[in-house]
Amino acid sequence: MTTTIGVLVMSYGTPESMDQVEAYYTHIRRGHPPTEEQLQELTERYEAIVGGVFPLRANTDNQVAALQETLNRMNQDKDKKYVCYQGLKHARPFIEDGVAQMAEDGIKEAVGIVLAPHYSVMSVGSYIKRAEAKAEECGVRMKFVSSYHLHPKLIEAFANKVSSKLDLFEEAGAERSKVKVLFSAHSLPEKILAMGDPYQDQLLETSAAIAEKTGVVSWQFTWQSAGRTAEPWLGPDILDTLRSLSQEQVEDVLVAPIGFVSDHLEVLYDLDIEAKTVAKELDIRLERIDSLNTDPLYMETLSDVILMAKE
Repeated sequence: MTTTIGVLVMSYGTPESMDQVEAYYTHIRRGHPPTEEQLQELTERYEAIVGGVFPLRANTDNQVAALQETLNRMNQDKDKKYVCYQGLKHARPFIEDGVAQMAEDGIKEAVGIVLAPHYSVMSVGSYIKRAEAKAEECGVRMKFVSSYHLHPKLIEAFANKVSSKLDLFEEAGAERSKVKVLFSAHSLPEKILAMGDPYQDQLLETSAAIAEKTGVVSWQFTWQSAGRTAEPWLGPDILDTLRSLSQEQVEDVLVAPIGFVSDHLEVLYDLDIEAKTVAKELDIRLERIDSLNTDPLYMETLSDVILMAKE
């Protein structure tokens, strides 16, 4: 008899259409509707990257489908079948919806994983906390993958993306060793450092591993997409880093947003539009590595850690 194992694939979430942006933003703001100015700014960002059409949600949907296929192909225990469910932090289906659907489908055992390789109590930790509470309520036994930031296949996947873009710099006449590689991730409030949170250290470890695998010696880490709150956030921000690099006469920059595993707003707008605009003003050539999305090595990374968690 085949046992079905549920896999709750968690991510931040995105609205599926322009008319859902306000509800989405309100949920992010814990039920407080955004001001007209705030809503207009977010709406304009979505319009700038996709013209009112939303491929962002499709990216995550495709990752979930590809993960289910990869999991069942890699699974050696033919008495078990894996079925993936989506659980989003700020859009439907919410994390709780995903767990409830598993329970409704009769699933008793499950593994939860977040589409983010690096752990922070404020990010991955908050997803797990919500899933745990709902799983206990629904009678689903769940295990969780908290991080996978140094998995060899993840490092290889990112290294491949970095190397292929460095090749393009060379083809354009740039000296490979002089291209500055900026590894980046979503900033979080500075208070996580005092909490002993591993987020920053894990990101630096991933950066160093990718640099070693690609032979990159000219690299540094920077932050992006900080929230607009009164409390200080981790920095420096990538826009400030670019200004500093301009003063150092750096002409070629490759940004590798290793904190993101698919094409999010923070990649397609904050980097491809905002950061590129600043770079152009500074006469810096700025390129970005391709996102992992459904890269087979990334799907295998997730499958590996899920199968290990289930053992």
